[in-house]
Amino acid sequence: MDKVPNFFKRVAIFGVGLIGGSFALALKKAGAVQHIIGAGRSQASLERALQLGIIDSIATSPEAAVKDADLVLIAAPVAQTKAILDSIQPYLSPTTIVTDAGSTKSDVVDAAKEALGAKLRQFVPAHPIAGRELNGPEAALVDLYVGKKAVITRLPENSDADVARVAWAWQQCGAIIHYLDPAGHDAVFAAVSHLPHLLAYALVDDIARKEHADTLFQYAASGFRDFTRIAGSSPEMWRDITLANRHAMLQELDSYTARLAVLRQHLVNADAAGIEGIYANAQRARHNWISAIEAAEKQQREGGD
Repeated sequence: MDKVPNFFKRVAIFGVGLIGGSFALALKKAGAVQHIIGAGRSQASLERALQLGIIDSIATSPEAAVKDADLVLIAAPVAQTKAILDSIQPYLSPTTIVTDAGSTKSDVVDAAKEALGAKLRQFVPAHPIAGRELNGPEAALVDLYVGKKAVITRLPENSDADVARVAWAWQQCGAIIHYLDPAGHDAVFAAVSHLPHLLAYALVDDIARKEHADTLFQYAASGFRDFTRIAGSSPEMWRDITLANRHAMLQELDSYTARLAVLRQHLVNADAAGIEGIYANAQRARHNWISAIEAAEKQQREGGD
C-alpha cells in the first residue's frame, strides 16, 4: 500500500454548513490542510464561512473548486450529490479523490456510477456519524467528530491508497474509522438514525396541528425536549434522506408499527405485565448499549495515554 500523505495542499468542500464546516475546522486545527475552498448554492453561506475562517476562498465555478484539489468533500444534502458529481466530473484530475458525508450510501453510489463513469474509482463513499440540530456555517464545531465513528463504504473500484487517504482525513478530525458495505450501512442507519428522526418529526407535527397546541407546548418539559431534539434538524436534508432510504425505512417503520400495535393492545387490555415487559426489555437494552459505549470510550482513553 502507498504511504498515506500527512498533508493536503488543497481541499474543496461542497456545502460549508455543519458537516462540511466542521470537517474544515478540524483539518485546519490538525494542520492537515494548506488551503480549503468552499462551494455551494448559497453565496451568503459561503461568505459567512469565509468570514468565520472555515474556508480560505470561495469557488466561482465547479471547475475552479476542484482545480488542483487533493480531496473533494460533498457535504450537501444527498439529493444534490448527482448534480454536484456531474458538474465536477469533467474537471477531476486523475489524482483527485472525491468523498461524501451523506447519511445514505446506496443511492449515493448509484449517483456516482452514473455521473463519474470511468472515474468512479476516485469516489470513496463515507458517512461521519455526528451532527446536531443546528445548521449553517455558524453551527460548525472544530471537535464535532472527536470520538465519533466515520463509516467508509468502499467500492470495489477504490484503491487501498485512496481509501487510506479518506480514512486519514477523518482520523485527523478525531473520528474512529469503521467499514460497511453500502446496503448494510443503509439498513443499519434506517433503524438507529433515520427512523428516530421520522418519529420525532411526526410527534412534533402531530402536536403542532392540535387546536390546543400552545397549551401542550407550554407544559412540555425536558423529556419532550430530549425526545424531539432531532426534529430541529434540517427538513430539506432529512426529506432527502427519508426518500433515499425509503425501502429500508419502510421495513423499520413496519416493524416499529407492529410493536406499537402490541403495546396498544396491552393498553386496551390494561395488561400491566405486558406493558412492563416491553418497558423492562427496552430499559435493559438501553443500559447495555450505554455500558458498551462507556467501556469503549474508557478503552480509547486508556489506549491514548
